[in-house]
Amino acid sequence: MARKKTRTPRRRKSFKLLNALESLTDAEILSRGIAGTGIAGFIGGQGDIASTYMETSQTYETTGASQISLSDIVTSPGLATSTMAMNLQKNIIPIAVASATTAVTFNVGKRLLRRPINNINANLMRPLLGRGISL
Repeated sequence: MARKKTRTPRRRKSFKLLNALESLTDAEILSRGIAGTGIAGFIGGQGDIASTYMETSQTYETTGASQISLSDIVTSPGLATSTMAMNLQKNIIPIAVASATTAVTFNVGKRLLRRPINNINANLMRPLLGRGISL
C-alpha cells in the first residue's frame, strides 16, 4: 500500500508585532483576573500568601491572597490554586468581555489601518529588520 503524503503545517513567514501585542494584552487580562496582578507581578511578586488560624473566631484567615505570584504557588500550592480558582469564578464574565473586546478592537484596528501598516512594513520594517519581522 502506498504511503500517504503528509503535508507540512503552514507557518507564518514573519513575526508580527501586532499579533504579539494582542497576545500580551490577552495574557495581561487573564493574569489580572485570575492572579490579581499583572504579568510582571505574577512572575516577580513576593511569596506572601499564608493561612493562619484565628482562635477567637475559630476560622482560618488568609493573608496575602489579593495578589498571587509564582513564588506563592511554589511555597503554598494548595492555597494559591484555590485562591486563583475563586478569583476565576468571581471574574469570569469581566475576563470574557475584556478578551472579546480586545479581539474585536485589534481586528477592526488592523483592517482600518491596513494601508498605513503596509506602508510602515514596506518602508521601515523590511529595510531595517528584514522580512522576518513586520508590524
